[in-house]
Amino acid sequence: MNRDPESRMLRRTRRVLTVQIWAVSSLLVAVLGALAWIVVLDGQHETAEHTIGWSIGRGVGETPPGCVWLFTEEGRAPAGTAPAGMPLTGSWNAVAATRNPVDERVSMNGTVYTVRTEIRDGRVVQAFFDEHYQIADREHLLTAFLLVEVLVVVISALVGHFFAGRAIRPLGEALRRQRTFVADASHELRAPLTRLHTRAQLLARRDPDPELDQLVKGTRELGEVVEDLLLSAQLQASKPPLEPVEMGLLAEEAVAGEAPRARERGLRIELHRDERPYLVRGVQTALRRVLTALLDNAIGHTPPGGLIEVRLGFTDGRHVEISVRDTGVGFEQSDAERLFERFARGEHGDGRRFGLGLALVREVVAGHGGTISAQGVPGDGATFTLRLRSPGA
Repeated sequence: MNRDPESRMLRRTRRVLTVQIWAVSSLLVAVLGALAWIVVLDGQHETAEHTIGWSIGRGVGETPPGCVWLFTEEGRAPAGTAPAGMPLTGSWNAVAATRNPVDERVSMNGTVYTVRTEIRDGRVVQAFFDEHYQIADREHLLTAFLLVEVLVVVISALVGHFFAGRAIRPLGEALRRQRTFVADASHELRAPLTRLHTRAQLLARRDPDPELDQLVKGTRELGEVVEDLLLSAQLQASKPPLEPVEMGLLAEEAVAGEAPRARERGLRIELHRDERPYLVRGVQTALRRVLTALLDNAIGHTPPGGLIEVRLGFTDGRHVEISVRDTGVGFEQSDAERLFERFARGEHGDGRRFGLGLALVREVVAGHGGTISAQGVPGDGATFTLRLRSPGA
């Protein structure tokens, strides 16, 4: 599974587009369903009121519809047997006393009734409209809405996923071409930059001069940027096969390689590890670049007389943990995440706690299924902690 940031960004964009299409489709169906529900409900209430009015107007001399029960003062009972609870004595007495009509809805006998009590021809009349069939119609309508909504959710998710994929395909192709260009350009630049750096070193040795020293430093840093670009493009284009890597040996090699430069700056580098293997599964060249970048970062931000400590250990028996701690200028903890952004610049030090170095470190670590974190205090150094999974964990 490719874990590079650009692939994650493309997958995240596709998910966002899919969710947006799904949400708009679902919301549209929900709004249409709500409008249909309102129209049906309003029509049913109007039907109930019209039926009750028609039944009261025709009086007891006519047989009311099957869903209506009509009560008058003559015994307060219609022909046949009325359901329990009819008539409503409270409403009946209130209308008889005030002469004002009362409209209400009551639940009883397992159904809902629309009830009207009024004075008609000088007598109290009370009509009940049974909403049983209307309730059944609403339940069927609601079931249909839910089924349609489920179908829309499924279909819109599939269609959204398909069209989102088509929408971001040109972006993926553009990113692929960009990586190819970066890889080709970096590869072509690496050889002439190496020659330029070598010639600058020869000139500086033959004729020591501060300007030549700066030229050597500049060509070295430019070569490192090109190497970073090339490695980043290679990692994103295709993930190399993973193999067992002994991080203890890589740490020793990295510390030994940076020791001369550290001594020139008046720094000490100490490696703390047990005499045991620290195996992880990964790409050896990429992990070596990670350690080199972290040490380069520490050296560049630690003043003369400072200390850089590299520690290796195990956490929970499943992860190898490597920390690089310096006694340098440090940083605000609120800037910890920004340090891993491409070309983000630090405010102190002359190393590369900016540019592609730390951004590439995070890419490599994420590609290995690991994590890296940074803790710092202004004026009191920084610690970068790398965690990688052990084989078989």
